[in-house]
Amino acid sequence: MTGVKTDLLKFSDQGGCSSKIPPAQLEEVLRYLPVPVDPDILVNIDTHDDAGVYRLNDELALVLTTDFFPPMVSDPYEFGQIAAANSISDVYAMGGKPVLGLNIMMFPAGKLPMEAYGEILKGGFDKAAEAGVNRGSYDR
Repeated sequence: MTGVKTDLLKFSDQGGCSSKIPPAQLEEVLRYLPVPVDPDILVNIDTHDDAGVYRLNDELALVLTTDFFPPMVSDPYEFGQIAAANSISDVYAMGGKPVLGLNIMMFPAGKLPMEAYGEILKGGFDKAAEAGVNRGSYDR
């Protein structure tokens, strides 16, 4: 537990994947979306995977994934760790090696202390670093 005294669960009506659109409804929405035809797209929307895969050459492909889910724990740092681990596991599930990660998060503006945002990002960064993601040098 970190020093931030914010309960993220106050911002959740439902937890985990139960907050997402049910698969049948998602399928109906997605039928309006055109599916690109490209022989280098190895995994697309048709497979219902958690990631897409795009071949760059015969030896290298990109695994692309994003995820959103509401907090399932109160502690911001722990939530950041869980969110990062979940995204990283999506890459592993596709047979990939995670090398770069991007942070995305959404909470009601002005209702979450800035320190809590920082703890979420720090938790995600630390979990990504543990997995060898975003290697390099940092100036902060």
